[in-house]
Amino acid sequence: MRPRRLLVVDDDRLLCELVRTTFELEGYEVDSAYDVIEAERSLAESRPDAILLDIGLPGIDGIFYLERLRETPQTSKIPIVAISGSDEAGRAARAAGAEAFLRKPFSPLELLALITPLIREAGFGTMGTGSDVVDAANLNRLIEIGRRQHQLLNEAYAQTVAVLASALESRDFGTSRHSRRVTSYATRLTLEVAPRLLDDPSLEWGFLLHDVGKIAIPDGILLKPGRLTPPERRRMQEHAELGERLLAHVPLLNQEGARVIRSHHERWDGNGYPDRLSEESIPLGARIFAVVDALDAMTDMRPYRTPVSWDAAVEEILRCRGGHFDPDVVDGFEACEPDLYSLHMQELAA
Repeated sequence: MRPRRLLVVDDDRLLCELVRTTFELEGYEVDSAYDVIEAERSLAESRPDAILLDIGLPGIDGIFYLERLRETPQTSKIPIVAISGSDEAGRAARAAGAEAFLRKPFSPLELLALITPLIREAGFGTMGTGSDVVDAANLNRLIEIGRRQHQLLNEAYAQTVAVLASALESRDFGTSRHSRRVTSYATRLTLEVAPRLLDDPSLEWGFLLHDVGKIAIPDGILLKPGRLTPPERRRMQEHAELGERLLAHVPLLNQEGARVIRSHHERWDGNGYPDRLSEESIPLGARIFAVVDALDAMTDMRPYRTPVSWDAAVEEILRCRGGHFDPDVVDGFEACEPDLYSLHMQELAA
């Protein structure tokens, strides 16, 4: 008889491996897809008995993809368990047709206990007898080992990123305080505009390290008190691509965070850099960050100019709605501006 098959759709490769290890011990066959394209390819090749779907997939709205799976005849009856770090996303997933929701982080044993009866109720696969069930104590031990390895690896990546942040701060041009401010502003604005993005742990690191590529920019340009010449400006603009390349092999940053680092100077009207992207081709996290980065640039002291008032900066951002900035993000900015001002005042008082 055919063994039970599980399709895991999640861009977290370590989580996929942990789920695979747990379910294979219970006699499942497990396929992993790290994005929607791989998921569609896997579904075309074989029908799973259940799908584990991360709602925070890069490049697509996970709820939209869930609805598509429910509307497609070949997948409409397959049990789907949605996973996310957001309860709001979980409620949306249940409304879109998911049989169940698990909030990250979760125990693989909890997932196993949830999926097995769903498959049985749907009448898919073959349910193993007691002879192929791994001893619970051994299974728990293996899972704990896997979780600990995952934790240690993430801690190592975090330490690497923290070293880079310290190196950037050592350049002594106000980056430390600027980075902290814009990270808090951007997090609050993301909560207003697209709270699901906050499920991605790389996002906050991307906010914090958005200017990490400036490590490679000469001090004569970086700290110049006057206006940059055209060649100097072009050299300064290289920091976005340099930052992305510098962190390309750090998995902690290879999702939305990396996209923020590369694209936070793109403009809604297509006149930004480095790729001259426009409108919704600009990653959403970068569109959000562009607004708060401009806000802080205008209200903070810089080597080449004095700051403007908070109100003047807000007025300028509203004026640039639909030109420099995404109109929807500016609308969100206007809605939460009192909270951003409170964060600004807290920073001044610190």
